[in-house]
Amino acid sequence: MSEQKIINFMGQRKIAAGISLILLLLSIGSLAIKGLNFGLDFTGGTLVEVNYSVAEPLQNVRKTLENAGYKGAVVVNFGSDTDVLVRLPHGHSDQLGNEIIQTLSQDVSSEIELRRVEFVGPQVGDELKEQGGLAMLMALGLVMLYVALRFQFKFSVGAVSALIHDVIITLGIFSILQVDFDLTVLAAVLAVIGYSLNDTIVVSDRIRENFRKVRKASPIEIINISLTETLARTLVTSLTTLLVLIALFVFGGELIHGFAMALLIGVFVGTYSSIYVAANVLLAMDLTKEDLIPPQKEGGEVDELP
Repeated sequence: MSEQKIINFMGQRKIAAGISLILLLLSIGSLAIKGLNFGLDFTGGTLVEVNYSVAEPLQNVRKTLENAGYKGAVVVNFGSDTDVLVRLPHGHSDQLGNEIIQTLSQDVSSEIELRRVEFVGPQVGDELKEQGGLAMLMALGLVMLYVALRFQFKFSVGAVSALIHDVIITLGIFSILQVDFDLTVLAAVLAVIGYSLNDTIVVSDRIRENFRKVRKASPIEIINISLTETLARTLVTSLTTLLVLIALFVFGGELIHGFAMALLIGVFVGTYSSIYVAANVLLAMDLTKEDLIPPQKEGGEVDELP
């Protein structure tokens, strides 16, 4: 059985750091200048549900609303092909539902029934925005605490750096493209934190194991060995996840389009960061074998770390 060839990942660490820095600067710049294009969940607006007696193509509904001056309307099927949900970034009006019915009835011969009209106030949106941000900060803080206890402080800095890197770039792409940012996208961003952390923990565990096991090797060589040993698992996990997300993105419909897009970006960037960002931080903080020596008990016995 031939010995596994070790890939020199860390030989490209300066190039990878440069790429990450450029992406982070672009993302932060876009977030500062353009901000996120918040959806109705955060800004307030109106939901109008209508029922067609005969299914109508969604592109025709969107075109009719746009021509009538309802810019930025989101139109999706809701339950069946004949039920349509219209999301409007406009103020609430008692007559808005009837106005939408009259507008949509102009270009179709089928009957249209108004099912419901709901207004989402901006105050609710502000509350959700604040709670979402706090949830993200809490998640990062708990991750740092867990990794510090499970491994070592330098590993926790590397893991949290990778997570912050992934979240900022994901949000930055949404800001640059001005894609609607709603609660489903926020949920996807939080899921990205979990996915990226899982990958980083696997890599960190192998790095710790090899620092204790491999005696005659430099930190760079040990990290390259660890990344090479976990590469197959990382690629299989990422590729199978991406296949599902691509299917959701292409065939899932407009309602989960942003959700699938955020996860696609997050999985791709998260796979990259678990290889380069977290490991790069460990080298920058000068991780050594001494950092991973189990603490001694009184009497000379050595505690085994988990």
